[in-house]
Amino acid sequence: MAQEEAIKLFEDIKMRIFFDDEQEQWYICIIDVIQALTDSKDAAQYIKRMRQRDKELNSVWGTICTPHQFKASDGKLHAVNCATLQNTLRIIQSVPSKKAEPFKQWLAQVGAERM
Repeated sequence: MAQEEAIKLFEDIKMRIFFDDEQEQWYICIIDVIQALTDSKDAAQYIKRMRQRDKELNSVWGTICTPHQFKASDGKLHAVNCATLQNTLRIIQSVPSKKAEPFKQWLAQVGAERM
């Protein structure tokens, strides 16, 4: 399965993404999305609390998130949860943020790049 990885910027925040040729879809790192939308010091904890608050989202989390390994600055591969652009929009619904609308527009731009 061929996958094209890239770093895209949203308001100077690095967003790890990859394109899955087999699925013909972009995937984006969810922890990066939460970091961009919330400015949280601990995005992983934010996700944990978000999933506790949104039972419906929590019930489909394993279905809408796909683990993907990205190379970290230390050169090692680290698995992170990623989601398609469509599923990322579902996750964004659970994040109260004034950055949500600009982020959705940015996602549409990212999605259009491969077309």
